[in-house]
Amino acid sequence: MIVGLVVMITLVVIRLNASTPDLALPDYIELPNGTRATAFTQAPNWYAVVTADDRILIFNRDSGELTQQISVNSRP
Repeated sequence: MIVGLVVMITLVVIRLNASTPDLALPDYIELPNGTRATAFTQAPNWYAVVTADDRILIFNRDSGELTQQISVNSRP
């Protein structure tokens, strides 16, 4: 039973330390070169992409044009 518990804890630690894969975005989204998406959300008139370099990119849903960039300071 102890061995099983150790195995389960080890698997959880390995899973939590695994790197996150690149986010698969819809085909109509074109990010600036060198940008890697980590999150995506959408609304009726816009969609937003959170990038690995701590920015939020807001795009116009109709034209696909980048309308706003927000820098996020996530480090203390």
